[in-house]
Amino acid sequence: MSNKVIIIPTYKEKENIENIIRVVFKLPEPFDILVIDDNSPDGTADIVKNIMAEYPDRLFMIQRSGKLGLGTAYITGFKWSLEHNYDYIFEMDADFSHPPEELINLYNACAIDKYDMSIGSRYISGVNVVNWPIGRVLMSYYGSAYVRTVTRMKIMDTTAGFVCYTKKVLQAINLDHIKMKGYGFQIEMKFTAWKKKFKIKEVPIIFTDRKQGTSKMSTNIFGEAVWGVLKMKIVSWFKKY
Repeated sequence: MSNKVIIIPTYKEKENIENIIRVVFKLPEPFDILVIDDNSPDGTADIVKNIMAEYPDRLFMIQRSGKLGLGTAYITGFKWSLEHNYDYIFEMDADFSHPPEELINLYNACAIDKYDMSIGSRYISGVNVVNWPIGRVLMSYYGSAYVRTVTRMKIMDTTAGFVCYTKKVLQAINLDHIKMKGYGFQIEMKFTAWKKKFKIKEVPIIFTDRKQGTSKMSTNIFGEAVWGVLKMKIVSWFKKY
């Protein structure tokens, strides 16, 4: 068992899940994996169960009753990780859009450079996105600019879902008070950590859109982030961090 765990939420990821698990387990730095599966109808969980027999001390899974939201999946994973006393807790997608080899750089930013939290950033060194249509690139890039304008955070990639948290960051955040469920969840977690004055580092990555499976992005998710950020900022005026 490692002191590092990667939380991977899944829904209909049968094309990707075995490959991503095996690539992570071949990295020179040891990482455990926790899959949070939302009752995928395509057998994603069955694939994970088969691999768990090979790695009983490194691969774990929580199965939920249905699609309950990205944010609640990560909250479930965070609580499990703290209960199991991991020192470094990662967020990562199953579809290879986040390059697994960069996990080591995210880890080093916290373990060696002593940051409290590190972010795999698409925008800290330009726009490093591959295979996205231009409309989605613009929506993501200017969406982050909007978040920076409203919140005053200096983080370039505010919606990034490739993150390393140290244990003390998650212990300091009341996870039950995190309200946003979709991609706004990523913004709310960063904003809360920033308001609590944790040291945050953005690590440049190249983000490559999924080649297999289907995207979970929707206009409803984007809308939640837009209005949720305004509400989050207003609430922060009356909240003690």
